Amino acid sequence: MKINHVIRTLVVSDFFINSGFSIFAPVLAVFVTKQITGGSLAVVGFAAAIFQIFKSIIQIPVARVLDKTKSQNDDFYSMLFGSLIVGIVPFLYIFATESYHVYIIQAIYGIGAGFSIPPWFAIFSKHLDKLHENIEWSMESIGIGISGAVAAAVGGILAQKFGFNFVFIIGGIVAVFGALQQIRIFDDIKKKIGRVKPVPDRGPET
Repeated sequence: MKINHVIRTLVVSDFFINSGFSIFAPVLAVFVTKQITGGSLAVVGFAAAIFQIFKSIIQIPVARVLDKTKSQNDDFYSMLFGSLIVGIVPFLYIFATESYHVYIIQAIYGIGAGFSIPPWFAIFSKHLDKLHENIEWSMESIGIGISGAVAAAVGGILAQKFGFNFVFIIGGIVAVFGALQQIRIFDDIKKKIGRVKPVPDRGPET
């Protein structure tokens, strides 16, 4: 079975972005409680909440703006912009020393996710191969699962041997690499027929 270039590229991109974050995810709570001034499990919880809040607030306005245009170019640029913001997040933890730094970083993470998630789903959905939708969504799910499992195991070992900063650097490099993979689909996006703008319902003919 041949999978089209856009789907393969987005799966690969997500694989590396998720790997980058999974590398340090198992040790992030330890980092916050041990290395951050005023850090505690409560700070970890609030940081996770801040990410979800910012992501949720950003997504709908971004999605509404993107849905107003026929072209997928705006989807592509929003996805790439947001993914690159997400990709730099691990590097920011290298400079974090206070609890509020963690909160700011998580807010930036949420903003990046808010810009990247809606167009990623839109592009992925529009380029699914007919009669292979289940397989291609399964590929994405499997990629996320494998990357998360392997990277988490490796990340714990690296953190123990080389320290937190090393893990953040590796995680950032891998995540940015994953984000940059999205550039490869730009030509595919330009060739794709634009979205058809829906015609408003004018009611029954008289």
